[in-house]
Amino acid sequence: MQIKSNFSLLAFNTFGLDVQASYFVEYNSVADLQTVLQSDIVKSNQMLHIGGGSNLLFMSDYKGVVLHSCIQTIKKVNETDAAVLLEVGAGVEWDNFVAYCVLHGWGGAENLSLIPGEVGASAVQNIGAYGVEVQDLIVEVKAVDVHSGELTVFQVDTCKYGYRDSIFKNELKGKYIITSVVFKLDKTPVYKLNYQHLEEEVLKCGMVNLQNIRQTIIAIRESKLPNPKVLGNAGSFFMNPVIPKMQFISLQNMYPNIPHYYVSEFDEKLPAAWLIDQCGWKGKQIGNAGVHNIQALVLVNNGGATGAEIASLAKQIQTSVKDKFGIELQAEVNFI
Repeated sequence: MQIKSNFSLLAFNTFGLDVQASYFVEYNSVADLQTVLQSDIVKSNQMLHIGGGSNLLFMSDYKGVVLHSCIQTIKKVNETDAAVLLEVGAGVEWDNFVAYCVLHGWGGAENLSLIPGEVGASAVQNIGAYGVEVQDLIVEVKAVDVHSGELTVFQVDTCKYGYRDSIFKNELKGKYIITSVVFKLDKTPVYKLNYQHLEEEVLKCGMVNLQNIRQTIIAIRESKLPNPKVLGNAGSFFMNPVIPKMQFISLQNMYPNIPHYYVSEFDEKLPAAWLIDQCGWKGKQIGNAGVHNIQALVLVNNGGATGAEIASLAKQIQTSVKDKFGIELQAEVNFI
């Protein structure tokens, strides 16, 4: 475990912003984390814990300590005829974990293929795609109390999961650091293919199985989303808004072709990308920041953009969607 000063975070944020942290610490175990949390350098500075940086927008250099987990273990903690329980270190890349599950024939995570970031952040964000959310797989979350250093186990029903939301984003934000997550995977997979035209696309690969589902979703994501190693971005910048049914009906009367997804008898979900596109933002560039020309939900760094430029673009998009549709888009990305 090393403490580095004036450390570039260029490799730790997918927007490709060349900002610095006053101090940067990577740790390899729960014990290391507990030690560094009690150190003078942490106690005398503000602190930020990051994963792969795929949901961060740095507005400037970070004047404090940035922590990053290198806990990358995957271990089987229980197994039955029907399922396997795996405890996965917070520092494991999420897609590497999905690949590991598919390789072993364990179902549940395949629809979440190619989502960027690390396992610890997945349990904070409640990542989701193609009709699956990570909360569907989580059994428990293990985390260290930032102040006491005590390791605590959160059962999934205490994590207050919602759409891209959890207790770790709200009342426990900044109070706990996730060290590992226990997932339950199915030995006899139950495929979830009813999202849009997913089953139709999977069948083009041949039979329906975990590998073909994974490869199909990877292909779809790669066709729609820019590679952050080539074009800086954080994936979906905004959350898809959930609005009251009556508001949706009113909008549908004005825009008969508005796409939507059923949430409940009271609410409907709208694709933020469609709203942004309808406001004319797709492919637009302001300064060095822009909106992707294929997927309007993705804001990009076209080279040399600052966090402030990207944030300004996001604000303008939010304003135009609010003015046109009466809907306030919420950022999925965290402004630092």
